[in-house]
Amino acid sequence: MKRFDCGTLVPGCHWHTQAEEEAEVVRRASEHLRSAHGETHVRPNMVDEIKSRIREVQPA
Repeated sequence: MKRFDCGTLVPGCHWHTQAEEEAEVVRRASEHLRSAHGETHVRPNMVDEIKSRIREVQPA
């Protein structure tokens, strides 16, 4: 299971997501950045930043 915590990229944000596939985590995180943080376009470097902050977690 892979997890992304938005607060590692946007200080103070408590949103997180997790999924089996990295691509799904990136998709969800990109949508969150658009809806919650006003990003109109998630650039490739931002995708790289998201990917670098994804970590493995044990399923609940």
